[in-house]
Amino acid sequence: MTEDVYWILRLTLKDGQDKVFETLMGEMVAATLKESGAKAYEWHRSGSAVHIYERYGSADDALIHLGHFRSNFASRFTAILEPTGMDVYGAVNDELRKALSAMGAQFYDHVGGFGR
Repeated sequence: MTEDVYWILRLTLKDGQDKVFETLMGEMVAATLKESGAKAYEWHRSGSAVHIYERYGSADDALIHLGHFRSNFASRFTAILEPTGMDVYGAVNDELRKALSAMGAQFYDHVGGFGR
């Protein structure tokens, strides 16, 4: 089993925010790329529905990312995107569970399978 933590964050983009969305997404991708513990950070969109897949090497790496997010992007992010759900997988510690629970996260325990 791996120490990875990963999630899918589901959001709705508010009307008329396409240009702001594109700019903010670009900034967030560039910033997250610099985080050594970030393994995957992929944004997907269908109309106003936005899904973000994030994967980190450990719960500590995920907490570092959340700190950067709060400091640099949270206010602009929440101004244009409305969370609709969050599914979390992997080796979540108590501190990360508390942080993500505040965002309405649903946690899933690993019960089988493998990753390469």
